[in-house]
Parts: sequence; C-alpha cells; structure tokens
Amino acid sequence: MKKVYKNSIYKILILGVALAVSSCKKFVELGAPPTQILFEDAFKTDATAQSVVLGLYSNNVTTSSIGNFSFFSGISADDLQYNGVDAAYQEFVNNALTTTNSSVSNVWANTYGLIKNTNNAISGISASTTLTPSVKNQLLGEAKFMRAYAYFYLVNLYGDIPLPLKDDYAAFENATLPRTPSAQIYAQIIKDLAEAQTLLPTAYVGTFRGRINKYAAAALLARVYLYQKDYANAEIQATQVIGSGVYSLPSPDISFVNNSNEIIWQIATINGFSTFGANYVTTATSIPVFSLADATYLSFESTTDLRRTNWVTPKTIAGKTYYGITKYKVASGTGNEYNVALRFAEQYLIRAEARAQQNNLTGAKTDLDAVRTRAGLTGVSTTLTQPQMLTAIEQERKVELFGEWGHRWFDLKRTDRANAVLGALRPTTWKTTSALYPIPQAQIIINTNLTQNPGYN
Repeated sequence: MKKVYKNSIYKILILGVALAVSSCKKFVELGAPPTQILFEDAFKTDATAQSVVLGLYSNNVTTSSIGNFSFFSGISADDLQYNGVDAAYQEFVNNALTTTNSSVSNVWANTYGLIKNTNNAISGISASTTLTPSVKNQLLGEAKFMRAYAYFYLVNLYGDIPLPLKDDYAAFENATLPRTPSAQIYAQIIKDLAEAQTLLPTAYVGTFRGRINKYAAAALLARVYLYQKDYANAEIQATQVIGSGVYSLPSPDISFVNNSNEIIWQIATINGFSTFGANYVTTATSIPVFSLADATYLSFESTTDLRRTNWVTPKTIAGKTYYGITKYKVASGTGNEYNVALRFAEQYLIRAEARAQQNNLTGAKTDLDAVRTRAGLTGVSTTLTQPQMLTAIEQERKVELFGEWGHRWFDLKRTDRANAVLGALRPTTWKTTSALYPIPQAQIIINTNLTQNPGYN
C-alpha cells in the first residue's frame, strides 16, 4: 500500500499545474486518474516538478492575493478611496474590522493556502534525487521565496501568526499550531530569502521576468531588512539590485508595461491585463470601485509630476471628482500588462531610507533624487536634516507606490505614524489596536491554540 495525500494530485491549469494538496490519509492504492499525478510522482522529473512551482505563481492570481494585499490594505490607510457599498469593505475604510469579516477571513485562508502549497513543494523538491541539479536549485529557490513572500504579508497584517513549515504529512500538527512571535516569523522570512539567493540564478528563466531570480530575492530581502530596522543590511541588499546593471527607471507612462526594464518581478496573466487594471480602470462615465484618496492626489508637490499626469486620471461624475488610478492602462480584453510585484524604484527608496537612518544624507539624497528625476522633478535640498530627509522619503514613497501591495499601510505602521495620520483621519473609529487585522473568528474556533489580537475580543 502506498501512502498518498487526499486531493494531493496536480491538475493541469491554463498557466501550468497548480499544487492542490490537503489532509494526509492512507488509502488503498488505486492509482491516479489518467490526467493526474500522485504526489510522490510529482517531483520525479524536471517537467512535473516545474509544473508544481508554476502553480505557486498562478495561485497568486487565482486566489486574488494581489487584490487582498493591495486593495484592503490601501483602504485601511489613507491611500485608496473605496467608492462601493460592500459592508465588509467599509469596515476596512473605518478601521473597524470585526472578527467575522469575510474579507479578513479570505486573506488569511488564501495566504495560508499558498504557504501550504509552498511547504509541500519545498518538501518534495528537497527529497527528490532525480531532478537535474540546476533545475532543483531553481525550483527550491522559487518555492522558498514564495513562502517568505506569503509570511511577509501575513505578519504585517496580523502580527504574531502560526508558522507551519512542514508538508501535509504533518497536516494535523500544523492545524493546531499557536501563534509565533513576529520576530521569529521575520527570522524565517530572512532565512528563506537568504537561501533562495544562494539557489537562484541571476538570469531570468522564461520571458517577461515572470519567475523569481536572485535579484528578486534580494529586492524583497532589502524590504524585509528595512522593516526590521536593519538598515545596514537593507542598504547592502538594495545595492546588490541597483548595482546589477539589469534594471533602469523608464518614464512613468511605460513603467507597468510587461517588457518594462523597471520590473524586477511580475505575475503573469493569460490575456495581458492585470488585477490592478481590472479594479482601477473604468470607462469615462463609470465610478471606479477604488480610486486614489483625494488627500494623496493633492499631496503631489507639482502639477507637472509625471506620476500625477500619467498615473492618475481625474474624472467628475454627478458633480464629484474621482482620481482614477491609471498606472495600468488595460482593464479587460487583451493587453501587454501583468501584475508587477517588485519594482526598481522601490529599491532606490529603500536604500535612501536606509542611508538616511545611518546619517548618510548625501547618499540618501542621491537615491531619492533618482526617483524624483524620473518623475520630472528637481532634487531635494542639500540642506535637509535627517528628520527632514526621512519625511521627504516618506512623501516620495506615498506618491510613488500608491495603490500597490499595501505599501502605505505598512509604512505608516512600521514608522509608528499610523496613530497620528489615521487617528486624525478617522477620529471616531481609529484605535491603536486597529493597526493589526483580527484573527478570523472561525480559525480560533477550529484551532483553540490561537488567541485574538488586542481590541477584538
């Protein structure tokens, strides 16, 4: 009798084969259906193992994790304006989430689903003795990056969280894990990304920078170190990306086209339009579900800022002006845009902040000015003090990274600015405990070892 996983077969998807593994159980060996592969067979050949890892990429699209991380975080901050009527979304707007909010539960479930699949992939690839060594390293590096990426968002949204690292043979053990301190979560993220760097090549596999390479791992690691206030290492990792010579800063109007040289990593779609475009771009007479917050639009220092003129399209409907986000231009049909997850501009902003925190104000100015010059702006003053430089960098991040992957929400929290900014914006609903989302109540019922975040009991 052969041990198999229930539902642990790999089904062919349009973009590849997605990993769909659940609980562990013994069955009489009947073999897999003709179009499916048993778990233990999935990592025997380069082709099948690669299909498993490609499934991790498609998981980011099919579970809408892009929207979860970007839209909910955006309306939680002063970044996005929500123009719909969904009650669950309105809780994010008011920073008054309930423990039964369906969207909060979906973020949790979808992201842990990705982690479950990465754990299975890491286990299967590591144990395989038949994969070509270079392919094995590539796939293992990609899987470790994906796990780090998923945990990065979970820890920033929920704080202390369970840390399952085993495959589905430990499904019951994983299901009862308590919350792990955030410091340990970050340590695991750093470990995974550092290992990914040693495994991944510098060259991209495939086209359109749709798969992770060594510089993508360095880019995310630079962000992680910045969030951990390890400024020396943040600078080192960002410098590795900036100094690679692989990337550049094209004009804002083509930053998000799928062949843009600014892209470090993007998640491909079938028809060439992105989750962002589908949610931000509307017809001239339609109200966008999400638009740029009025205050953010008005905070651009110049009306000639190329980001303001290329990435925002104001339109007035029934006497009200909405600032449509047009970083992406294609909303449906076919196009040439994917979901850009890591951009080169962020690396300059990471290094600028890391240098400013180390009191290297000249270096910080150089990096900040690189982003500003691309936007058609002049450089910042040479007389800025350290606090002034950090304020300038915060503002630049606000107008450069809006609408993308929750950057503003995370920035306000990691710099201890959330209370000042969001408390003033939403004085009747904001609480200091609003900075973390609640653990979904359904999860606490299932796993009695979980505890709730403060403010939600």
